[in-house]
Amino acid sequence: MARSTTHDDPQPLYARIASELLGALRDGTIAPGERLPGERRLAARFGASRETVRQALDILRRDGLVSTDRRGTHAELPGPPAGQLPSLGFPLGAQTARSFAVDRATVNWETPPPEHAAALGLAPWRPTLVHRYESAAPDGHGRRTAVTSFSAVALSEVEELARYRDRADGSSSAQLRRVYDWMRRAGLTLHHRDSITGPGDAASVRVRRRVHDQYARPLEITDLVVNAQQDALVYEFTLPAVDATAGPR
Repeated sequence: MARSTTHDDPQPLYARIASELLGALRDGTIAPGERLPGERRLAARFGASRETVRQALDILRRDGLVSTDRRGTHAELPGPPAGQLPSLGFPLGAQTARSFAVDRATVNWETPPPEHAAALGLAPWRPTLVHRYESAAPDGHGRRTAVTSFSAVALSEVEELARYRDRADGSSSAQLRRVYDWMRRAGLTLHHRDSITGPGDAASVRVRRRVHDQYARPLEITDLVVNAQQDALVYEFTLPAVDATAGPR
């Protein structure tokens, strides 16, 4: 949701904020059923007072576009509630369909690969949480590997993810399969873009996934390599945030 308030605009600031929020509701940046950012965050984003933000929300509320209860303000445009969306495992595409496969996942606090640091907006040599996943059948076939680096935004806003910093020793098992649910419950809408390439090995395919939130802030980047001879990769998703007060699903 871009900030676009200017001093030359004759509209009152609360009206401009309402118009911008309406655009985010209509284009799906704020999905049906999703909780809007709190008044304090909106005020900081638009450089306005909380009272001005309340006036903007009142406009949308009168038109039936949002509703407010003790849990916050939610989008009311027609559509399926965000809470009804299925959970997705992490890293998406990494888990094999083979029930007998052996997998291993660890996290470490380390300097990410340079291309990951650049994508996440991290300064060179700045460490972050790096997740490594590997899966293969007992005979070594169907091997999949994934390396994920998380941004400072993800670690600061997703409480469950931040807890792994203290135990990120690179050796202990760390299955983060619910990380996308954690991000959504923190109020983040997840958008991803995948780039699929051949890494030079005809038997493998490399997928680079970038995930950002509704404010275009990077959350994570993953490099996934799979055995292309045996597996098909078809996936695409945008996950709206859910009510942070809701229990686990």
